[in-house]
Amino acid sequence: MGLWMPFSSNRKPWGLRWRSSVWFITTVVGFGITTDLLVYSIVIPVLPFQLERLSYRKVSSLTGWLLCAYSAGLVVSTIPIAMHSERYSMRRIPLILGLIALIASQVMFMEAPNYAVMAIARVLQGISSSMVWIVGLALLCDTTPEKNVGKQLGIAMTGLSIGLLVGTPAGGALYTRFGFRAPFIFGEICAVVDLGLRLLIIERDVALKWGHDPSEPTAVIMKGALDASSTSDIQLSSIPTAQVHGSTTEINEVEDPMVPDKSRLPNARKLSIARKSIMDPVLVRRPIPLLSVIIKLSQSPRALVALSMSFVYGLVQSMQEPSLPLHLQSIWAFNSDRVGLAYLAAVVPALISSPLAGFYVDRVGPNYITFICLLLTLPWWIVLTLRHSLPLFIFALAAQCFFVSGVVAPVTTELASVSRKMPGVGYAHIYGAFNLAFGIGTAVGPVIGGQIYDHARHGWTALCCITSALILVCVTLAFCYTGADPLLAKVLRHYYPIDSIRKHSDEESNSTDNTSRTHIVSRAESA
Repeated sequence: MGLWMPFSSNRKPWGLRWRSSVWFITTVVGFGITTDLLVYSIVIPVLPFQLERLSYRKVSSLTGWLLCAYSAGLVVSTIPIAMHSERYSMRRIPLILGLIALIASQVMFMEAPNYAVMAIARVLQGISSSMVWIVGLALLCDTTPEKNVGKQLGIAMTGLSIGLLVGTPAGGALYTRFGFRAPFIFGEICAVVDLGLRLLIIERDVALKWGHDPSEPTAVIMKGALDASSTSDIQLSSIPTAQVHGSTTEINEVEDPMVPDKSRLPNARKLSIARKSIMDPVLVRRPIPLLSVIIKLSQSPRALVALSMSFVYGLVQSMQEPSLPLHLQSIWAFNSDRVGLAYLAAVVPALISSPLAGFYVDRVGPNYITFICLLLTLPWWIVLTLRHSLPLFIFALAAQCFFVSGVVAPVTTELASVSRKMPGVGYAHIYGAFNLAFGIGTAVGPVIGGQIYDHARHGWTALCCITSALILVCVTLAFCYTGADPLLAKVLRHYYPIDSIRKHSDEESNSTDNTSRTHIVSRAESA
């Protein structure tokens, strides 16, 4: 009963503090991302060999279309999920429903009698993925204090690398030893564990009704001052004392007629903090139409650049998925086990880069971290075109994975910052746009990668060159637009200080005036 209590019961949920805490929510969202990527990647080393065993031709292209089906489900479901989550102020229920859909899709894929059913199962997996990437990240930002958003997102994004780390080698090993069903059974076990964690979630607005603010654990409502039944009747959207203007919140202190002199109460400050938490604009969600959300996002260069990077990230990562196993097989005669080990060696460094990037984003801002990570990713894609040394190839694969994974935390933090500065645009809206851009990238990426690898004379080299060009574009955009104070603006201020420009302008103006006066006097004297 305690698992469902946040929805209907008037009794205080058990484990309120830890079930609503920032670290528990981070753990659940991180594990959800891990499960999502594990289910996505566990079939990557399996599908090409399974399709070959079933006598299919042009395996790379067929594999690409299956991966595209996953992204198609993700893209189609993004807008309804984002709008529904913001309109009805729900995070927990969509997360639970998404995981049930994931388990069902795994069973469908495992028992699929033909290629068409496999594609439908992958579409359903994509819909489930949207839940954790939109609603999960929004839930994490709802709960986390603004100053720690980058760090917590970086930790949660570690799940992306862990999912790839476990999924790809596990898929190859289980397929080789136990057959086609084994990888899916492993994915279902992980999904059941994830479902148990999601059932334990208590959202921040529910915790506030019981006098606990997860983002400010010390701000506890005075016992008896504000009970759950009275709090639940408060209509947050009608409170006149909370006014949101862009990124700032002006809250006038609520005077309690029953307490004439608050200074005499030792817990008066706690009561005031708790009431301010209840009126937190993050929790007061006033949904706006889809068209208004699109217009607001399209008017923000920061949002457009961050979403462009999300698209490129999805495109770059997914273009290599149908082609990398075949490239390793053709050049170094890898089987599915060795392909899994190659992915393992590549993904391990990424476990460090995501939380490390998130840690520094909160201290120096997303502009520096995004630019540095993208710039250091670029040369390794050139090295990946070389065919003479397997150790060098694996090292280059690991290096590019390390730096490109470091981009995710600053980009998602940048989007959260943009959302806070746009009245009416919630976290689910902004992460819905992120998921849409990423999903479109992952939808077209496998198809482009598979087609180029199958039809180009040097398919792998062509893919690496395309990737390098896309990353170079992102480096330029990050330098010019990322962050509240982009690096380009910093450079311009350094070399062209505003005071110097004004002084130079004033000197030119004075010089012009003096010249004009001299010219007038000269003409008067000559006359």
